[in-house]
Amino acid sequence: MNENTAETMEQLREKIEQADREIVRLLNERAAVSLAIGKTKRAAGREVYDPSREAVVYRHLEEFNEGILSEAALRGIFREILSASRFLQKPTTVAFLGPEASFSHQAALAHFGGGIAAIPTATIPEVFDEVERGREQWGIVPVENSAEGSVKATLDRLISTPLSIRAEVYLRVRHCLLSGGDDRDAIRKIYSHPQALAQCQVWLRTHIPGVPLVEVESTAGAARRVREDKRAAAVASILAAETYGLNVLAEGIEDNPGNTTRFLVIGPRPGEKGGGVTGRDKTSILFGTPHVPGALQRALAPFAEAGLNLLRIESFPMRDRMWEYLFFADFAGHATEEKAEECLTELKNRTAFLKVLGSYPRGEELP
Repeated sequence: MNENTAETMEQLREKIEQADREIVRLLNERAAVSLAIGKTKRAAGREVYDPSREAVVYRHLEEFNEGILSEAALRGIFREILSASRFLQKPTTVAFLGPEASFSHQAALAHFGGGIAAIPTATIPEVFDEVERGREQWGIVPVENSAEGSVKATLDRLISTPLSIRAEVYLRVRHCLLSGGDDRDAIRKIYSHPQALAQCQVWLRTHIPGVPLVEVESTAGAARRVREDKRAAAVASILAAETYGLNVLAEGIEDNPGNTTRFLVIGPRPGEKGGGVTGRDKTSILFGTPHVPGALQRALAPFAEAGLNLLRIESFPMRDRMWEYLFFADFAGHATEEKAEECLTELKNRTAFLKVLGSYPRGEELP
């Protein structure tokens, strides 16, 4: 390296140091403002975590960005800034389907950032229980997978819970084959969650034929089971490999490379000043129709009349009435907007039962 190149490198490093110094100063300045906002929120009885406001912050990043950083990179940086700001105002607790390093854990970190107390539970109903009883502030639960469909345990609890859907998260699910050993040919048993095994069934049949598949409570739980058994493997995530000290025998073994799971953030219903309109919202509802011909078609007509885009509808069997169904639906818009309010009023008149599960900012759907 010649002298001129060395001097140029020193100059560039000095510029980086100056920029870092200014970034740290601005971050602390922002943190001081965040603390003041936290005091104002507490005085007004408002929640520290406000997904609608955070959605607006992310939207502003798109407008402010005139440089070479991608929007995804900026979102990742600001996710941790917002997480640290929330922690300064009040530590945030989030219940998830555990154990540590499960895909639900990853979804919680992807949405809330690292500045949370992530609390694992053994089952999806326990996530609801923890938040309903006030032991944890928020919960995150899987609701549907692009390959395997809806998660029944989540839909079942949404029927009865007093909680509200406050945000949604899309997580690309990449499965790996993990083991305490390093020889794929030595594997005699494979553990994982039923959905994970289903999502990798073609790869497993092709590459490890005849090996028994054992269903367990979660992918992370499977990883924990195989730590001491070098003749067993787990289908789980890279995070699980790092967390439990396992070898990665194969990566990306899911049959569908676009495999994505949608998660819901659940929490108390927002007060009058919470859950604001962002301009890019989604509303989830649950309704039942009379058991007569044409009832569903009549119930859905108000959406077309109001010009509301119905994003999803799914039937769900009623527990105590054979062959009768409830319907889960998502539509574009916020329940407090005028045309949505009019639509929901008309829908209530045409159905036997209607429950608004929540209005929330639409998550970033993955391509």
